[in-house]
Amino acid sequence: MLRALPAGEKFSRGRPFLGFVHDAGVRTSGDPLHSAKLIQNTVWSIDKNLPLSQVQTMNQIIAQSVWQPRFNLLLVGLFAALALVLAAIGIYGVMAYSVTQRTHEIGIRIALGARQGDVLRLVVGEGMALAAIGSVTGLAGAFALTSLLAGLLYQVKATDPVIFALVPGVFIAVAFLASYVPARRATRVDPLLALRWE
Repeated sequence: MLRALPAGEKFSRGRPFLGFVHDAGVRTSGDPLHSAKLIQNTVWSIDKNLPLSQVQTMNQIIAQSVWQPRFNLLLVGLFAALALVLAAIGIYGVMAYSVTQRTHEIGIRIALGARQGDVLRLVVGEGMALAAIGSVTGLAGAFALTSLLAGLLYQVKATDPVIFALVPGVFIAVAFLASYVPARRATRVDPLLALRWE
């Protein structure tokens, strides 16, 4: 964007400019900022009293006009990522605690002849069933609220398949680890110790 004084006005560095600001657009091939000096010399070849300021590319002008929505989007993205991390930590904590509380039951099952693989499949399967129910419920709620979010999004669909696959995938992976790790640890406990555990 080129800014110049109105016709007939003289530029003086000692006084503020009170006239109207005129903008001119110039189409260039290649990097527009490299052509700024050439444009400046061309304008001054017509009138040396025309001061030029704020030479900007169209991308810079657009970026200045949308900085507020971009900042808001950045904040929303950061809060969403933080919510995802906190939810993952919460799921891991609850699932791990639940499986740890079943150490006595796991010990009894192994003492009665259950194989470690069978116990692992049972415990992890129950954990994954809970994670699947939570994921389906969350997806249904998210789809129900897409009409509210559609007006806030730019160049992103409210039903973006990547997001709708990624978030439940993260929660299911966290639930699997939270079920598997404590269950694996519990199956290695001596059944006699587990039977005495209260």
